[in-house]
Amino acid sequence: MPHADDVVPAPVSLRTGGEVLALRDGARVAADPGLRAAARWWRRVSEDAFGLDLVPVGPGDSDDTGADVSFVLDPAVPAGGYRLGVTDGGGHAAVHVAAGDAAGAHAAAQTLRQLAGPQAFRRAGRAALALPAVTVDDAPRFGWRGVLLDVARHFLPKADVLRFVDLAAAHHLNVLQLHLTDDQGWRFEVERYPRLVEVGSWRRESGVGTWRAERYDGRPHGGYYTRDDLREIVAYARERGVTVVPEIGSPGHVQALLTAYPELAARPGAHEVRTTWGISEDVIDPSDAAVDFFAGVLDEVIEVFDSPFVSLGGDEVPTTAWRERPDIVARAADLGLVGPDGEGDVARLHGWFLARLAEHLRSKGRRAVVWDEAFGPDLPRDVVVTCWRGHAVAADALAAGHDVVMAPEQEVYLDHRAADGDDEPVPVGFVRTVADVRAFEPLPAGLLEARPELAGDLPGTVLGAQAQVWSEHLDSVRRVDYAAFPRLAAFAEAVWNPAAPGFDERLRGGHLARLDAAGVEYRPLDGPRPWQRRPGVTGWPRDLAAERAAAGWAGMGGWVEGRDGAEPGQQR
Repeated sequence: MPHADDVVPAPVSLRTGGEVLALRDGARVAADPGLRAAARWWRRVSEDAFGLDLVPVGPGDSDDTGADVSFVLDPAVPAGGYRLGVTDGGGHAAVHVAAGDAAGAHAAAQTLRQLAGPQAFRRAGRAALALPAVTVDDAPRFGWRGVLLDVARHFLPKADVLRFVDLAAAHHLNVLQLHLTDDQGWRFEVERYPRLVEVGSWRRESGVGTWRAERYDGRPHGGYYTRDDLREIVAYARERGVTVVPEIGSPGHVQALLTAYPELAARPGAHEVRTTWGISEDVIDPSDAAVDFFAGVLDEVIEVFDSPFVSLGGDEVPTTAWRERPDIVARAADLGLVGPDGEGDVARLHGWFLARLAEHLRSKGRRAVVWDEAFGPDLPRDVVVTCWRGHAVAADALAAGHDVVMAPEQEVYLDHRAADGDDEPVPVGFVRTVADVRAFEPLPAGLLEARPELAGDLPGTVLGAQAQVWSEHLDSVRRVDYAAFPRLAAFAEAVWNPAAPGFDERLRGGHLARLDAAGVEYRPLDGPRPWQRRPGVTGWPRDLAAERAAAGWAGMGGWVEGRDGAEPGQQR
């Protein structure tokens, strides 16, 4: 049966007419050339799910052709938004979509699919494609509605990544940050540096649970994507309105790279692809040779990915190895990177190194993205800062002129446990329930009260927000499903239409049935199924209330070098 009252994320305005109308077999589908990808995608998934034929109208035709379904470009519609009408076309459904751009057409197509009910999320079937008579006016709150998928810690085959793209797009998420490299594995094929995948794409075993338990599975783990694999992922995502932002991390989180090319390491000697989690002291020697190496990698990245953004990582970079080497300390001084005492400040090599790579990307027409540890005086102002360590650093970055993406660990890290108790598989991090994630506010009232200047005009802009699915403890697509859903649906509504009421009712009333039809092994709202548990695997639960009490809600964050209690190897 069609559903009008349980769309997720909820449209800004949805009015029902009370009728249920069937789209006839052989219905004609017309689309403005700029909106054709969205119309084609909707037509194909609807044909598969309902076993009917939908006939595309030829190039250049629009809504005046007598088509049953039309996608029309309308510059008056807000960016990313759409108007959708389902009316009686003479005993059958007539569908009209008006969008201001391709992004709006993709969002309309996803809403239209949801309106057709759970059957629309199946790959095959034979049933009437019935739609409720509705009028929808809709537009997103933010332009950047992202989700990070970590395929470096645990590799996901290409088919699973494509499936995740589908699920992100189904929730109006339009950015997939693909975390391709880390200490535990390098997943991107680089033709000029073949050892990155020959050596760096696999490890001899993996930690099980928190690194503190020192428990290992004894099984080699690995995998990587060829350039053609990634081109396919990019094209597949583009056809669904999703931009894939690649992340190639440096100057930390590089132990897999240094295993393949140890001459780039700050510490000499042999290296091994990391088998445990946490933070490694193995970092790049921030030399001209290393800059040239990464520039070569980035040249191949931009050949494969069409995103205007490329993430350089930049998080969790211990400087211990740099401080141990007098030549690196001297290099910092020679570059004018000095501290208050006038001596060379190796910590500033972090920003210097990333600035060189950001400049290289700029010369190629791309824009760098970094995690907020990289924010500082040496970071170019056009670099986007993804703020995961709390709200205070976001306020500082905005005031300094950076555009930011809000991704606070304490709010939208979906690898963190979904409830208290021993039933949660590998319980790490803070408790983040579906309701908690739905209540996420990128710019909370407390921040605006503490920093009133953020309510005015600032040189930096909040581009949007991003949820993270880190995979240290997610070793299969089933575990990814469990961690991500239905909390990712809650996040999607928080960044699309946070004013919408009744999320829990819509989730229970229809949206979980869509996830079931799509084959998503989500976490049930009343707790995990028996086979979703991981008894005997030690996690590392954290107490959100206690950490907020100690640090203040706006100032808390992840690992900070030199802070009391901070240590390399700490769980993210």
